[in-house]
Amino acid sequence: MADIKTRDVVKGTIKTLDKAAAAGKRMKSAYAKTKDKAEQGYCTEEKSPTEYAADKFSHVSGRVKDEGIRQFNRQGQKNIQTTRENIGRAKDKIADFKVKRAKKAAEQKKAEEYAEQAGFQIHHETASRVSAPDVPVKSEVPQTRASQLIKTRQQGKRTIKTTARNTERTVKTTAKGMVRTTEKSVKTAKATSKTAIKTTAQTARETHKMTKASAKAIPKTAQTAKAAAKATAQATKAAVKAIIEGTKAMISAIIAGGWAAVVIILIVVLLGCAVSLLGGSGSTSYIPVSVEVEAYTPLIQKYAKQYGIPEYVELIKAVMMQESGGKGSDPMQAAEGSFNRKYPHEPNGIKDPEYSIECGVQELKAALTAAEVESPIDMERIKLALQGYNFGNGYISWAKNNYGGYSYANAVEFSAMQAQRLGWEKYGDTQYPAHVLRYYPYGRAFTSGGNEAIVEVALTQIGNEGGEPYWSWYGFNGRVEWCACFVSWCADQCGYLESGSIPKFSLCSDGVNWFKSKEQWRGGNYEPQAGDLIFFDWGNDGSIDHVGIVEKCENGMVYTVEGNSGDICKQRSYPVGSGSIYGYGTPVY
Repeated sequence: MADIKTRDVVKGTIKTLDKAAAAGKRMKSAYAKTKDKAEQGYCTEEKSPTEYAADKFSHVSGRVKDEGIRQFNRQGQKNIQTTRENIGRAKDKIADFKVKRAKKAAEQKKAEEYAEQAGFQIHHETASRVSAPDVPVKSEVPQTRASQLIKTRQQGKRTIKTTARNTERTVKTTAKGMVRTTEKSVKTAKATSKTAIKTTAQTARETHKMTKASAKAIPKTAQTAKAAAKATAQATKAAVKAIIEGTKAMISAIIAGGWAAVVIILIVVLLGCAVSLLGGSGSTSYIPVSVEVEAYTPLIQKYAKQYGIPEYVELIKAVMMQESGGKGSDPMQAAEGSFNRKYPHEPNGIKDPEYSIECGVQELKAALTAAEVESPIDMERIKLALQGYNFGNGYISWAKNNYGGYSYANAVEFSAMQAQRLGWEKYGDTQYPAHVLRYYPYGRAFTSGGNEAIVEVALTQIGNEGGEPYWSWYGFNGRVEWCACFVSWCADQCGYLESGSIPKFSLCSDGVNWFKSKEQWRGGNYEPQAGDLIFFDWGNDGSIDHVGIVEKCENGMVYTVEGNSGDICKQRSYPVGSGSIYGYGTPVY
């Protein structure tokens, strides 16, 4: 009966463990099917990059959950296997016990048989004593041995019963404990899996939200970082370029034996590099020449040395950059100059780039000589020479005789005069010096930039009354309030309407809206620069009433040139932050 009970307990334990394992497998299978359906659902529609990233994370989280459950099930299977092994060992022990018990039973049987034989002998010897009293018999010893054998048999039976009960109890306790432990492990695995699934799902949702937020922020951050990196790279490139070009010029001067020029160039290089590193924007920044222009450097050096101006190699390259960018068969656009004796005197007439460079170097040397330029940093005379290279050397003598030198205003005057004389709509480039000097490594350290041009044009109009030239130019048939027409006319004379630096406007409010839309607007407390446009609100009612051009800002005062100030072009001044100043448009020239 004990054996039967023990087998029943073991079988029950195995069934319980098998059920727990089967339950774990069913849970895993159900979750795997749910996961497959979810993954198939993700593939049925297109996702945005943000949603795809979040779903991908959720998918990975699911895989983590699967792995957790798998590990829990694996541990449960391991526990079951261990329990089965323990039960097997218990069975082996029971079998061993049965064998031992059988041996003891056999031994007991032999003892009983021996005891019976001993009893028979005792009886036989007693009978002998009765029949033969003369034979001495010692009956105490056999009786004692028989009693001991009987006691040993009784003790053996008790020991067998006790051992069987203890073994049965041990097997039952062990099996029950293992079953309980396994069930507890499975329950713990289920609970832990549920917690892990819940936690992972929540984490996935939070990460999904964070991914979306990050995805929205990334483009802006990337654009900002890209713009900053681009600006830094450009500034660094310009600085390095300035250093390289200055070094090249210095080497060229040393080769030519011009030690005085070397000293000048050393100073220029330092100043030019400082300007390149410390900033400036728009036309005030140095722009390196193109690779096409750089490719002509050996020829430029050759003819600069041949015609006695080796220290002006960088200026020659800047002229070529403005004229052609180093492209075409006439890169110096020298066909119409007086030194061309081989090809037609017409635009792009020269068909040999080297001959174009030779003629262009001679043309520039003649202009530098006529303008009495003393060094590569004699910027005012270099401007005069450059404008003469564009207009023709007749401009140089005219400007010196009438104005003592170059100014943007007299360049505009000379251009208009020549266009009228020749019947042309336009004559030359009135901003040629500024256009060339943006490519000259030393020019930005010694010249103000394109923003001065509109100021110079405006100053030439002081005293004009009635505004007819400005409102009629704009397209009106009769007089209108013409302050904005005046500003637009000045911008047009400088080419700023064509370049898009300043809009053409006749209503002050239109000008304000344009600058605000371009993010080129500053408030009334701003300290302006020359060339900024100043807008006024006389009644502080939000209505823009007037506009002018900032001439300069010094010692807390803003100086302006305004059209239609009392129906006249006048110079005016106001304290910085004056209540009548509505704000400023800040063009990028």
